[in-house]
Amino acid sequence: MSSEHGENAGPEHTEPVGAAPGATGAEAAADSGPDTATSEVTAAVPDAGTMASGVADAEGADAGTIDSGSADAEGADLLAAAHAGDAAADVTDPHPGAPAPAVEAVDVTEEESEDAVADVWDVVVVGAGPAGASAAYAAAVAGRRVLLLEKSELPRYKTCGGGIIGPSRDSLPPGFELPLQDRVHAVTFSLDGRFARTRRSRRMLFGLINRPEFDAQLVEHAQKAGAELRTGATVVRVEQHGPSVPDRRTVAVVLGDGETLLARAVVGADGSASRIGAHVGVKLGQVDLGLEAEIPVPPSVAEDWKGRVLIDWGPMPGSYGWVFPKGDTLTVGVISARGEGAATKRYMEDFVARLGLAGFEPTISSGHLTRCRTDDSPLSRGRVLVCGDAAGLLEPWTREGISYALRSGRLAGEWAVRVAEANDAVDARRQALNYAFAIKAGLGVEMAVGRRMLALFERRPGLLHATITGVRPAWNAFADITRGSATLGGMVRSNGLARRALEILDRRMDTSSGVGPAGRGVSQKERAAAEQDDTEAPEEL
Repeated sequence: MSSEHGENAGPEHTEPVGAAPGATGAEAAADSGPDTATSEVTAAVPDAGTMASGVADAEGADAGTIDSGSADAEGADLLAAAHAGDAAADVTDPHPGAPAPAVEAVDVTEEESEDAVADVWDVVVVGAGPAGASAAYAAAVAGRRVLLLEKSELPRYKTCGGGIIGPSRDSLPPGFELPLQDRVHAVTFSLDGRFARTRRSRRMLFGLINRPEFDAQLVEHAQKAGAELRTGATVVRVEQHGPSVPDRRTVAVVLGDGETLLARAVVGADGSASRIGAHVGVKLGQVDLGLEAEIPVPPSVAEDWKGRVLIDWGPMPGSYGWVFPKGDTLTVGVISARGEGAATKRYMEDFVARLGLAGFEPTISSGHLTRCRTDDSPLSRGRVLVCGDAAGLLEPWTREGISYALRSGRLAGEWAVRVAEANDAVDARRQALNYAFAIKAGLGVEMAVGRRMLALFERRPGLLHATITGVRPAWNAFADITRGSATLGGMVRSNGLARRALEILDRRMDTSSGVGPAGRGVSQKERAAAEQDDTEAPEEL
Protein backbone atom coordinates (compact mmCIF):
# COMPACT_ATOMS: atom_id res chain seq x y z
CA MET A 1 0.00 0.00 0.00
CA SER A 2 2.86 2.30 0.82
CA SER A 3 6.56 1.82 1.24
CA GLU A 4 9.66 3.81 2.08
CA HIS A 5 12.00 3.35 -0.88
CA GLY A 6 15.65 3.55 -1.92
CA GLU A 7 17.24 6.69 -0.58
CA ASN A 8 20.99 6.55 -1.14
CA ALA A 9 22.21 3.56 -3.10
CA GLY A 10 25.50 4.25 -4.85
CA PRO A 11 27.52 2.51 -7.59
CA GLU A 12 28.54 -1.11 -7.23
CA HIS A 13 31.44 -1.90 -4.93
CA THR A 14 33.00 -4.62 -2.87
CA GLU A 15 34.05 -3.78 0.65
CA PRO A 16 36.79 -5.62 2.54
CA VAL A 17 35.88 -6.35 6.12
CA GLY A 18 38.17 -8.07 8.59
CA ALA A 19 39.50 -7.84 12.11
CA ALA A 20 42.17 -5.18 12.46
CA PRO A 21 45.69 -6.45 13.26
CA GLY A 22 46.37 -6.22 16.93
CA ALA A 23 42.72 -6.51 17.97
CA THR A 24 41.98 -8.56 21.03
CA GLY A 25 40.12 -11.84 20.62
CA ALA A 26 36.96 -10.42 22.21
CA GLU A 27 37.02 -7.31 20.03
CA ALA A 28 37.64 -9.30 16.87
CA ALA A 29 34.77 -11.63 17.64
CA ALA A 30 32.46 -8.78 18.54
CA ASP A 31 33.16 -6.82 15.35
CA SER A 32 33.70 -9.62 12.82
CA GLY A 33 30.20 -9.84 11.45
CA PRO A 34 26.55 -8.86 11.56
CA ASP A 35 24.17 -9.54 14.40
CA THR A 36 23.44 -13.02 13.08
CA ALA A 37 27.05 -13.71 12.10
CA THR A 38 26.48 -13.08 8.41
CA SER A 39 29.58 -12.97 6.22
CA GLU A 40 30.49 -10.04 4.00
CA VAL A 41 27.95 -8.86 1.45
CA THR A 42 28.84 -6.94 -1.68
CA ALA A 43 26.92 -4.46 -3.77
CA ALA A 44 23.21 -3.85 -3.70
CA VAL A 45 21.22 -3.23 -6.84
CA PRO A 46 19.62 -0.18 -8.39
CA ASP A 47 15.92 0.58 -8.45
CA ALA A 48 13.45 -0.77 -10.94
CA GLY A 49 13.26 2.44 -12.92
CA THR A 50 10.18 3.87 -14.59
CA MET A 51 7.23 1.65 -15.54
CA ALA A 52 7.44 2.56 -19.20
CA SER A 53 11.07 1.62 -19.66
CA GLY A 54 12.14 -0.03 -16.45
CA VAL A 55 9.89 -3.06 -15.89
CA ALA A 56 12.44 -5.42 -17.41
CA ASP A 57 15.20 -3.80 -15.37
CA ALA A 58 13.13 -4.09 -12.23
CA GLU A 59 12.48 -7.76 -12.91
CA GLY A 60 16.18 -8.40 -13.36
CA ALA A 61 17.30 -6.32 -10.41
CA ASP A 62 19.37 -8.24 -7.90
CA ALA A 63 19.62 -7.46 -4.21
CA GLY A 64 23.33 -8.18 -4.13
CA THR A 65 25.79 -11.05 -3.95
CA ILE A 66 27.50 -12.50 -0.97
CA ASP A 67 31.26 -12.74 -0.99
CA SER A 68 32.58 -15.83 0.73
CA GLY A 69 35.89 -15.96 2.48
CA SER A 70 35.37 -13.16 5.00
CA ALA A 71 36.25 -15.48 7.85
CA ASP A 72 39.42 -16.59 6.00
CA ALA A 73 40.42 -12.94 5.52
CA GLU A 74 39.96 -12.28 9.21
CA GLY A 75 42.03 -15.34 10.08
CA ALA A 76 44.80 -14.18 7.76
CA ASP A 77 44.81 -10.73 9.36
CA LEU A 78 45.05 -12.18 12.84
CA LEU A 79 47.78 -14.62 11.78
CA ALA A 80 49.78 -11.79 10.22
CA ALA A 81 49.43 -9.76 13.39
CA ALA A 82 50.64 -12.70 15.48
CA HIS A 83 53.67 -13.23 13.21
CA ALA A 84 54.47 -9.53 13.36
CA GLY A 85 54.41 -9.70 17.14
CA ASP A 86 56.71 -12.77 17.17
CA ALA A 87 59.15 -11.05 14.86
CA ALA A 88 59.24 -7.98 17.07
CA ALA A 89 59.91 -10.15 20.13
CA ASP A 90 62.90 -11.83 18.45
CA VAL A 91 64.72 -8.59 17.70
CA THR A 92 67.89 -8.29 19.86
CA ASP A 93 68.86 -4.88 21.21
CA PRO A 94 72.30 -4.10 19.69
CA HIS A 95 73.18 -1.81 22.59
CA PRO A 96 71.97 -3.44 25.81
CA GLY A 97 71.95 -1.15 28.81
CA ALA A 98 72.18 1.99 26.66
CA PRO A 99 69.65 4.72 27.45
CA ALA A 100 66.60 4.86 25.22
CA PRO A 101 66.69 7.55 22.54
CA ALA A 102 64.98 10.76 23.48
CA VAL A 103 61.51 11.33 22.08
CA GLU A 104 60.81 14.86 20.92
CA ALA A 105 57.79 16.33 22.68
CA VAL A 106 54.99 17.60 20.45
CA ASP A 107 52.68 20.30 21.73
CA VAL A 108 49.02 19.86 20.84
CA THR A 109 46.99 23.00 21.31
CA GLU A 110 43.50 22.91 22.77
CA GLU A 111 42.12 24.19 19.44
CA GLU A 112 43.76 21.33 17.49
CA SER A 113 42.37 18.77 19.95
CA GLU A 114 38.87 20.20 19.61
CA ASP A 115 39.16 20.21 15.80
CA ALA A 116 40.10 16.51 15.81
CA VAL A 117 37.05 15.67 17.90
CA ALA A 118 34.82 17.88 15.74
CA ASP A 119 35.85 15.90 12.64
CA VAL A 120 34.11 12.81 14.02
CA TRP A 121 30.31 12.80 14.00
CA ASP A 122 28.48 10.98 16.75
CA VAL A 123 25.94 9.55 14.28
CA VAL A 124 25.84 9.61 10.47
CA VAL A 125 22.50 8.64 8.92
CA VAL A 126 22.46 7.56 5.27
CA GLY A 127 19.17 8.31 3.47
CA ALA A 128 16.68 11.09 4.24
CA GLY A 129 13.41 9.21 3.80
CA PRO A 130 10.99 8.55 6.68
CA ALA A 131 13.36 6.03 8.33
CA GLY A 132 16.46 8.20 8.01
CA ALA A 133 14.78 11.42 9.06
CA SER A 134 13.27 9.67 12.09
CA ALA A 135 16.66 8.24 13.06
CA ALA A 136 18.35 11.62 12.68
CA TYR A 137 15.65 13.31 14.75
CA ALA A 138 15.91 10.73 17.56
CA ALA A 139 19.71 11.01 17.76
CA ALA A 140 19.69 14.82 17.52
CA VAL A 141 17.06 15.17 20.26
CA ALA A 142 19.45 13.23 22.49
CA GLY A 143 21.98 16.03 22.01
CA ARG A 144 24.38 14.25 19.65
CA ARG A 145 26.16 15.62 16.58
CA VAL A 146 24.21 14.11 13.71
CA LEU A 147 24.81 14.28 9.96
CA LEU A 148 21.99 13.25 7.60
CA LEU A 149 23.12 12.32 4.07
CA GLU A 150 20.82 12.21 1.02
CA LYS A 151 21.92 11.58 -2.55
CA SER A 152 19.09 13.65 -4.11
CA GLU A 153 18.01 17.22 -3.70
CA LEU A 154 14.88 17.63 -1.56
CA PRO A 155 11.99 17.44 -2.14
CA ARG A 156 12.10 14.43 -4.51
CA TYR A 157 9.52 11.95 -5.80
CA LYS A 158 9.30 8.41 -4.44
CA THR A 159 7.14 5.56 -5.74
CA CYS A 160 4.72 5.18 -2.86
CA GLY A 161 0.97 5.01 -2.31
CA GLY A 162 1.30 7.51 0.53
CA GLY A 163 -1.11 5.94 3.02
CA ILE A 164 -0.61 7.17 6.61
CA ILE A 165 -2.18 4.69 9.01
CA GLY A 166 -2.46 5.02 12.79
CA PRO A 167 0.98 3.58 13.68
CA SER A 168 2.60 6.04 11.25
CA ARG A 169 0.76 9.00 12.76
CA ASP A 170 1.68 7.91 16.29
CA SER A 171 5.39 7.70 15.39
CA LEU A 172 5.75 11.26 14.10
CA PRO A 173 7.78 13.88 16.01
CA PRO A 174 5.87 16.10 18.46
CA GLY A 175 4.22 19.02 16.71
CA PHE A 176 4.36 17.40 13.26
CA GLU A 177 1.42 18.47 11.11
CA LEU A 178 0.59 15.94 8.42
CA PRO A 179 0.38 17.46 4.91
CA LEU A 180 -2.75 15.43 4.15
CA GLN A 181 -4.10 15.46 0.60
CA ASP A 182 -7.24 13.56 1.62
CA ARG A 183 -8.89 11.86 4.59
CA VAL A 184 -10.25 8.38 3.93
CA HIS A 185 -13.68 7.45 5.29
CA ALA A 186 -14.66 4.73 2.78
CA VAL A 187 -13.00 1.74 1.12
CA THR A 188 -14.26 -0.04 -1.98
CA PHE A 189 -13.05 -3.65 -2.20
CA SER A 190 -13.18 -5.68 -5.42
CA LEU A 191 -11.97 -9.11 -6.54
CA ASP A 192 -10.14 -8.58 -9.84
CA GLY A 193 -12.74 -5.99 -10.81
CA ARG A 194 -15.76 -8.02 -9.66
CA PHE A 195 -17.97 -8.16 -6.59
CA ALA A 196 -17.24 -4.55 -5.62
CA ARG A 197 -18.53 -3.43 -2.26
CA THR A 198 -17.91 -0.20 -0.36
CA ARG A 199 -17.63 -0.06 3.41
CA ARG A 200 -17.85 3.33 5.17
CA SER A 201 -16.83 4.77 8.52
CA ARG A 202 -17.88 7.98 10.27
CA ARG A 203 -14.39 8.30 11.70
CA MET A 204 -11.33 8.78 9.51
CA LEU A 205 -9.63 5.48 8.65
CA PHE A 206 -6.30 6.84 7.43
CA GLY A 207 -4.79 9.80 5.61
CA LEU A 208 -3.09 10.25 2.25
CA ILE A 209 0.07 12.25 1.64
CA ASN A 210 2.52 12.98 -1.17
CA ARG A 211 5.97 11.73 -0.30
CA PRO A 212 7.97 14.80 -1.46
CA GLU A 213 6.24 17.13 1.01
CA PHE A 214 6.02 14.52 3.78
CA ASP A 215 9.70 13.56 3.60
CA ALA A 216 10.87 17.17 3.41
CA GLN A 217 8.84 18.06 6.48
CA LEU A 218 10.33 15.14 8.44
CA VAL A 219 13.82 16.31 7.50
CA GLU A 220 12.98 19.85 8.65
CA HIS A 221 12.02 18.48 12.07
CA ALA A 222 15.34 16.61 12.26
CA GLN A 223 17.19 19.82 11.39
CA LYS A 224 15.31 21.80 14.01
CA ALA A 225 16.35 19.16 16.55
CA GLY A 226 19.99 19.83 15.61
CA ALA A 227 20.80 17.40 12.78
CA GLU A 228 22.83 18.71 9.84
CA LEU A 229 21.60 17.83 6.33
CA ARG A 230 23.82 17.30 3.31
CA THR A 231 22.14 16.59 -0.06
CA GLY A 232 23.83 15.43 -3.25
CA ALA A 233 25.94 13.02 -1.18
CA THR A 234 26.11 9.47 -2.54
CA VAL A 235 27.55 6.89 -0.15
CA VAL A 236 29.52 4.19 -1.94
CA ARG A 237 30.65 2.18 1.08
CA VAL A 238 31.33 2.13 4.80
CA GLU A 239 34.52 0.82 6.37
CA GLN A 240 35.02 -0.38 9.93
CA HIS A 241 38.67 -1.41 9.42
CA GLY A 242 41.54 -0.20 7.27
CA PRO A 243 43.63 2.92 6.73
CA SER A 244 40.59 5.23 6.62
CA VAL A 245 39.55 4.20 10.14
CA PRO A 246 41.68 5.85 12.85
CA ASP A 247 40.53 3.59 15.71
CA ARG A 248 38.07 0.83 16.59
CA ARG A 249 35.50 3.33 17.86
CA THR A 250 35.12 4.91 14.43
CA VAL A 251 33.37 4.09 11.15
CA ALA A 252 34.44 5.61 7.82
CA VAL A 253 31.69 6.64 5.40
CA VAL A 254 33.10 7.00 1.88
CA LEU A 255 31.27 9.28 -0.56
CA GLY A 256 31.17 9.12 -4.33
CA ASP A 257 33.44 12.16 -4.69
CA GLY A 258 36.12 10.46 -2.59
CA GLU A 259 35.46 12.34 0.64
CA THR A 260 35.58 10.24 3.80
CA LEU A 261 33.42 11.09 6.81
CA LEU A 262 34.04 9.64 10.27
CA ALA A 263 31.38 8.66 12.80
CA ARG A 264 31.02 6.76 16.06
CA ALA A 265 27.88 5.07 14.68
CA VAL A 266 26.17 4.81 11.30
CA VAL A 267 22.48 4.24 10.52
CA GLY A 268 21.66 2.86 7.08
CA ALA A 269 18.26 4.10 5.87
CA ASP A 270 19.08 4.16 2.16
CA GLY A 271 16.09 2.22 0.86
CA SER A 272 15.42 -1.25 -0.48
CA ALA A 273 18.50 -1.29 -2.75
CA SER A 274 20.58 -0.36 0.26
CA ARG A 275 24.36 -0.05 0.10
CA ILE A 276 24.50 -0.13 3.91
CA GLY A 277 22.17 -3.14 3.98
CA ALA A 278 24.64 -4.95 1.74
CA HIS A 279 27.45 -4.16 4.19
CA VAL A 280 25.39 -5.48 7.12
CA GLY A 281 24.32 -8.59 5.20
CA VAL A 282 20.53 -8.17 5.00
CA LYS A 283 18.88 -11.36 3.67
CA LEU A 284 15.68 -11.34 1.64
CA GLY A 285 12.66 -13.64 1.99
CA GLN A 286 10.24 -11.80 -0.31
CA VAL A 287 10.66 -9.46 -3.27
CA ASP A 288 7.72 -7.79 -5.03
CA LEU A 289 7.40 -5.51 -8.04
CA GLY A 290 5.18 -2.45 -7.70
CA LEU A 291 4.03 -0.24 -10.60
CA GLU A 292 2.43 3.13 -10.02
CA ALA A 293 1.10 6.13 -11.95
CA GLU A 294 0.17 9.64 -10.86
CA ILE A 295 -2.89 10.53 -12.98
CA PRO A 296 -4.32 14.07 -13.03
CA VAL A 297 -8.11 14.07 -13.37
CA PRO A 298 -10.77 16.76 -13.90
CA PRO A 299 -12.68 18.13 -10.87
CA SER A 300 -15.75 15.96 -11.54
CA VAL A 301 -13.69 12.75 -11.39
CA ALA A 302 -11.73 13.95 -8.36
CA GLU A 303 -15.00 14.66 -6.53
CA ASP A 304 -16.21 11.09 -7.14
CA TRP A 305 -13.11 9.72 -5.42
CA LYS A 306 -12.86 12.22 -2.58
CA GLY A 307 -12.59 10.45 0.80
CA ARG A 308 -12.73 6.97 -0.78
CA VAL A 309 -10.01 4.52 -1.82
CA LEU A 310 -10.20 1.33 -3.90
CA ILE A 311 -8.43 -1.92 -3.09
CA ASP A 312 -8.64 -4.61 -5.78
CA TRP A 313 -7.48 -8.16 -5.00
CA GLY A 314 -5.55 -8.99 -8.18
CA PRO A 315 -5.39 -11.92 -10.62
CA MET A 316 -1.93 -13.20 -9.59
CA PRO A 317 -1.33 -14.84 -6.19
CA GLY A 318 -0.68 -12.17 -3.57
CA SER A 319 -1.29 -9.27 -5.97
CA TYR A 320 -3.53 -6.28 -5.48
CA GLY A 321 -4.18 -2.82 -6.90
CA TRP A 322 -5.12 0.51 -5.33
CA VAL A 323 -6.51 3.95 -6.10
CA PHE A 324 -5.61 6.72 -3.64
CA PRO A 325 -7.13 10.17 -4.31
CA LYS A 326 -4.98 13.22 -3.63
CA GLY A 327 -6.84 16.33 -4.67
CA ASP A 328 -6.82 16.60 -8.46
CA THR A 329 -4.55 13.56 -8.85
CA LEU A 330 -5.20 9.83 -8.41
CA THR A 331 -2.32 7.60 -7.33
CA VAL A 332 -3.00 4.29 -9.10
CA GLY A 333 -0.81 1.22 -8.63
CA VAL A 334 -0.51 -2.56 -8.53
CA ILE A 335 1.95 -4.94 -6.87
CA SER A 336 2.83 -8.61 -7.32
CA ALA A 337 5.74 -10.99 -6.83
CA ARG A 338 8.90 -10.26 -8.79
CA GLY A 339 9.28 -12.67 -11.69
CA GLU A 340 5.84 -11.83 -13.06
CA GLY A 341 6.77 -8.55 -14.74
CA ALA A 342 4.74 -8.99 -17.92
CA ALA A 343 1.65 -10.14 -16.01
CA THR A 344 2.04 -7.27 -13.53
CA LYS A 345 2.23 -4.75 -16.36
CA ARG A 346 -0.89 -6.24 -18.00
CA TYR A 347 -2.69 -6.06 -14.65
CA MET A 348 -1.76 -2.37 -14.37
CA GLU A 349 -2.98 -1.60 -17.88
CA ASP A 350 -6.25 -3.52 -17.40
CA PHE A 351 -6.79 -1.93 -13.99
CA VAL A 352 -6.41 1.62 -15.34
CA ALA A 353 -8.68 0.87 -18.31
CA ARG A 354 -11.32 -0.72 -16.10
CA LEU A 355 -11.39 2.40 -13.94
CA GLY A 356 -12.04 4.56 -17.00
CA LEU A 357 -8.73 6.37 -16.57
CA ALA A 358 -6.95 5.22 -19.74
CA GLY A 359 -7.70 8.52 -21.46
CA PHE A 360 -5.79 10.58 -18.90
CA GLU A 361 -2.04 11.05 -19.29
CA PRO A 362 0.00 10.24 -16.16
CA THR A 363 2.46 12.85 -15.01
CA ILE A 364 4.65 10.10 -13.53
CA SER A 365 4.81 6.37 -14.26
CA SER A 366 7.26 4.43 -12.14
CA GLY A 367 8.21 1.00 -10.83
CA HIS A 368 9.94 -0.22 -7.73
CA LEU A 369 11.02 -3.41 -5.96
CA THR A 370 9.99 -3.91 -2.34
CA ARG A 371 12.05 -6.33 -0.28
CA CYS A 372 11.15 -8.12 2.97
CA ARG A 373 13.79 -9.55 5.27
CA THR A 374 13.94 -13.12 6.50
CA ASP A 375 13.42 -13.73 10.22
CA ASP A 376 17.14 -14.32 10.78
CA SER A 377 18.40 -11.40 8.69
CA PRO A 378 20.87 -9.19 10.61
CA LEU A 379 20.04 -5.64 11.65
CA SER A 380 23.54 -4.52 12.54
CA ARG A 381 27.22 -5.08 11.94
CA GLY A 382 29.75 -3.60 14.30
CA ARG A 383 28.80 0.07 14.74
CA VAL A 384 26.45 0.09 11.74
CA LEU A 385 22.66 -0.32 12.10
CA VAL A 386 19.99 -0.58 9.38
CA CYS A 387 16.32 0.36 9.50
CA GLY A 388 13.26 0.77 7.26
CA ASP A 389 13.46 -0.61 3.74
CA ALA A 390 17.25 -0.89 4.06
CA ALA A 391 16.66 -3.57 6.71
CA GLY A 392 13.82 -5.22 4.75
CA LEU A 393 11.28 -4.01 7.31
CA LEU A 394 7.79 -3.70 5.86
CA GLU A 395 4.42 -5.40 6.21
CA PRO A 396 4.59 -8.57 4.07
CA TRP A 397 0.90 -8.77 3.14
CA THR A 398 0.13 -5.15 2.19
CA ARG A 399 3.79 -4.17 1.65
CA GLU A 400 3.08 -1.05 3.72
CA GLY A 401 6.39 0.50 4.68
CA ILE A 402 5.98 4.03 6.03
CA SER A 403 4.91 2.99 9.53
CA TYR A 404 7.73 0.42 9.68
CA ALA A 405 10.20 3.08 8.51
CA LEU A 406 9.13 5.62 11.11
CA ARG A 407 9.12 3.14 13.98
CA SER A 408 12.37 1.37 13.13
CA GLY A 409 14.06 4.69 12.31
CA ARG A 410 13.24 6.09 15.74
CA LEU A 411 14.62 2.97 17.43
CA ALA A 412 17.74 3.00 15.26
CA GLY A 413 18.44 6.63 16.16
CA GLU A 414 18.00 5.96 19.86
CA TRP A 415 20.26 2.90 19.88
CA ALA A 416 22.83 4.54 17.58
CA VAL A 417 23.37 7.06 20.37
CA ARG A 418 24.23 4.20 22.73
CA VAL A 419 26.50 2.59 20.13
CA ALA A 420 28.30 5.91 19.66
CA GLU A 421 28.89 6.11 23.42
CA ALA A 422 30.35 2.58 23.56
CA ASN A 423 34.06 2.58 24.40
CA ASP A 424 34.91 -0.79 22.87
CA ALA A 425 33.66 -3.30 20.30
CA VAL A 426 32.06 -5.56 22.88
CA ASP A 427 29.93 -2.78 24.34
CA ALA A 428 29.00 -1.54 20.84
CA ARG A 429 27.98 -5.07 19.96
CA ARG A 430 25.81 -5.30 23.06
CA GLN A 431 23.96 -2.09 22.18
CA ALA A 432 23.46 -3.18 18.57
CA LEU A 433 21.98 -6.48 19.73
CA ASN A 434 19.62 -4.58 22.02
CA TYR A 435 18.42 -2.67 18.95
CA ALA A 436 17.82 -5.96 17.12
CA PHE A 437 15.87 -7.34 20.08
CA ALA A 438 13.68 -4.21 20.17
CA ILE A 439 12.88 -4.53 16.46
CA LYS A 440 12.12 -8.23 16.61
CA ALA A 441 9.93 -7.91 19.70
CA GLY A 442 7.73 -5.32 17.99
CA LEU A 443 7.89 -5.13 14.22
CA GLY A 444 9.15 -8.70 13.96
CA VAL A 445 5.99 -10.02 15.58
CA GLU A 446 3.84 -7.94 13.20
CA MET A 447 5.77 -9.26 10.20
CA ALA A 448 5.32 -12.85 11.35
CA VAL A 449 1.54 -12.42 11.34
CA GLY A 450 1.69 -10.51 8.06
CA ARG A 451 3.47 -13.32 6.25
CA ARG A 452 0.78 -15.76 7.41
CA MET A 453 -1.91 -13.41 6.13
CA LEU A 454 -0.10 -13.20 2.81
CA ALA A 455 -0.06 -17.01 2.59
CA LEU A 456 -3.81 -17.08 3.22
CA PHE A 457 -4.41 -14.27 0.72
CA GLU A 458 -2.38 -16.04 -1.98
CA ARG A 459 -4.35 -19.23 -1.52
CA ARG A 460 -7.89 -17.93 -0.86
CA PRO A 461 -8.33 -14.31 -2.04
CA GLY A 462 -12.08 -14.87 -2.52
CA LEU A 463 -12.49 -15.97 1.09
CA LEU A 464 -10.63 -12.91 2.32
CA HIS A 465 -12.74 -10.63 0.12
CA ALA A 466 -16.00 -12.16 1.32
CA THR A 467 -14.91 -11.94 4.96
CA ILE A 468 -13.79 -8.33 4.98
CA THR A 469 -16.82 -7.10 2.99
CA GLY A 470 -19.49 -9.34 4.50
CA VAL A 471 -18.51 -9.95 8.11
CA ARG A 472 -18.84 -6.85 10.29
CA PRO A 473 -16.23 -7.90 12.91
CA ALA A 474 -13.70 -8.35 10.11
CA TRP A 475 -14.43 -4.88 8.76
CA ASN A 476 -14.23 -3.43 12.26
CA ALA A 477 -10.84 -5.11 12.71
CA PHE A 478 -9.61 -3.60 9.43
CA ALA A 479 -10.79 -0.16 10.57
CA ASP A 480 -9.15 -0.51 13.99
CA ILE A 481 -5.84 -1.55 12.45
CA THR A 482 -5.76 1.34 9.99
CA ARG A 483 -6.61 3.84 12.75
CA GLY A 484 -3.92 2.40 15.01
CA SER A 485 -6.21 1.37 17.85
CA ALA A 486 -5.27 -2.30 17.33
CA THR A 487 -2.59 -4.38 15.63
CA LEU A 488 -2.91 -7.51 13.54
CA GLY A 489 -0.52 -9.33 15.85
CA GLY A 490 -2.45 -8.30 18.94
CA MET A 491 -5.73 -9.45 17.43
CA VAL A 492 -4.31 -12.86 16.59
CA ARG A 493 -2.92 -13.26 20.10
CA SER A 494 -6.22 -12.31 21.73
CA ASN A 495 -8.56 -14.16 19.37
CA GLY A 496 -8.40 -17.92 19.82
CA LEU A 497 -10.29 -18.71 16.61
CA ALA A 498 -8.00 -16.55 14.48
CA ARG A 499 -4.94 -18.01 16.16
CA ARG A 500 -6.05 -21.60 15.51
CA ALA A 501 -6.89 -20.81 11.90
CA LEU A 502 -3.41 -19.40 11.30
CA GLU A 503 -1.81 -22.40 13.04
CA ILE A 504 -3.61 -24.71 10.63
CA LEU A 505 -2.47 -22.54 7.74
CA ASP A 506 1.15 -22.73 8.93
CA ARG A 507 1.04 -26.52 8.77
CA ARG A 508 -0.19 -26.42 5.18
CA MET A 509 2.02 -23.66 3.78
CA ASP A 510 5.80 -23.38 3.43
CA THR A 511 6.77 -20.21 5.29
CA SER A 512 10.28 -21.33 6.15
CA SER A 513 11.88 -18.28 4.56
CA GLY A 514 10.42 -16.12 7.31
CA VAL A 515 8.25 -14.09 4.95
CA GLY A 516 5.26 -15.46 3.05
CA PRO A 517 5.54 -18.65 1.03
CA ALA A 518 9.24 -19.49 1.07
CA GLY A 519 11.27 -17.35 -1.30
CA ARG A 520 8.41 -15.36 -2.88
CA GLY A 521 10.01 -13.28 -5.64
CA VAL A 522 13.54 -14.12 -4.44
CA SER A 523 15.94 -15.02 -7.25
CA GLN A 524 18.02 -18.19 -7.31
CA LYS A 525 21.11 -16.03 -6.96
CA GLU A 526 19.78 -14.33 -3.82
CA ARG A 527 18.68 -17.63 -2.31
CA ALA A 528 22.06 -19.29 -3.00
CA ALA A 529 23.86 -16.27 -1.55
CA ALA A 530 21.83 -16.45 1.66
CA GLU A 531 22.51 -20.18 2.00
CA GLN A 532 26.23 -19.64 1.44
CA ASP A 533 26.17 -16.86 4.00
CA ASP A 534 24.62 -19.15 6.61
CA THR A 535 27.20 -21.88 5.90
CA GLU A 536 30.33 -19.76 5.99
CA ALA A 537 29.54 -17.15 8.64
CA PRO A 538 31.61 -17.18 11.86
CA GLU A 539 29.92 -18.17 15.08
CA GLU A 540 27.73 -15.66 16.91
CA LEU A 541 29.36 -13.81 19.80
